[in-house]
Amino acid sequence: MSKKCEQACVRKTSIGGQALIEGIMMRGPKKSAMAVRNPEGEIVLEKWDTQSKKLPKIAKLPIIRGVVNFILSMASGYKCLMRSAEIAGLEEALDDAKSEKEVSEKQKQKAEKKAQRNKDKGKDKDSESSALMTVIMVVASVLGVVLSVGLFIMLPTFLYDWLCRLMPFLRPEDRALHSLSKSVFEGVLKLAILVGYMALVSLMKDIRRTFQYHGAEHKTIFCYEHDRELTVENVRKEGRFHPRCGTSFLVLMLLVGMFVSFFIDPLFIWITGDVPATWLRALLKLALFPITMGLGYEVLKLAGKYDNLFTRVVSAPGLWLQRVTVLEPTDDMIECAILAFTEVIPEEEKKVEESACDEPQE
Repeated sequence: MSKKCEQACVRKTSIGGQALIEGIMMRGPKKSAMAVRNPEGEIVLEKWDTQSKKLPKIAKLPIIRGVVNFILSMASGYKCLMRSAEIAGLEEALDDAKSEKEVSEKQKQKAEKKAQRNKDKGKDKDSESSALMTVIMVVASVLGVVLSVGLFIMLPTFLYDWLCRLMPFLRPEDRALHSLSKSVFEGVLKLAILVGYMALVSLMKDIRRTFQYHGAEHKTIFCYEHDRELTVENVRKEGRFHPRCGTSFLVLMLLVGMFVSFFIDPLFIWITGDVPATWLRALLKLALFPITMGLGYEVLKLAGKYDNLFTRVVSAPGLWLQRVTVLEPTDDMIECAILAFTEVIPEEEKKVEESACDEPQE
């Protein structure tokens, strides 16, 4: 394929994905699918209808759709993550089965009898463990939200106020300049926290594998957008940094939040005549979070749809951070990504005109 033809065949898609534990979830406009490898190395494929197609029209309006899609993606991603852990977490059972084959027949029979005696007790324990795990995951989710609010909203606001009291020269006399410096400080601190967190978790072996699956997801989407056949060889050649990545969305939300927070003090002064208290400013930022999320989503869609100076500038920070969260995948990871992606391609897009890039090369 010539370079000119390759550029002409580039197409955009709304299909997105998420890296899971030993697998990948792909979400298309009509169908969603996840492909996860079990301990035996086999790919377990599960499919379902994409929930967004049942949403009312108001949920698809600009800004609002960003909030709705974020909530749906979080809920769907959480379920898929738990399901992938269930599928990939059979390693202990497999190891037990292998070890049983190595013992003598007599020992195996004793083990089977013991297992039968504990079978009824095991059922009750399984149900109790399932309920306990559900409670634990709910509590963990709530704590995660509380921690995120504390780190990304409360901490920067109160830390700036504390530093200004400790070092008065950090608080400019001009109110507009003070509001700008406050917003910049909070934004930079948020970015530092995000980058530091990502860098630390990337040192964990299991997280690094998940980041590799993240790379397989991006490469597969790129391969499809470049109108190439979805094969392991073709996908392997693609780049791994994509402008529509969730990592880029997080960075964009922080940047948009920095921009939105700049107007809090001026508007509050215009309405009340005085700057808001620190605790009130933190609450206002929390209340404006849906708007920040919606604006960040719209900017992300623009970055994924167009390639110009503006989109390259706003995409640059997120693409840089992807060097930490998106790693080179192995071939077996790419296989999972291709399988999941193929299942969610809309029927009308599957009928690709093969003659589009069949012109003779010079």
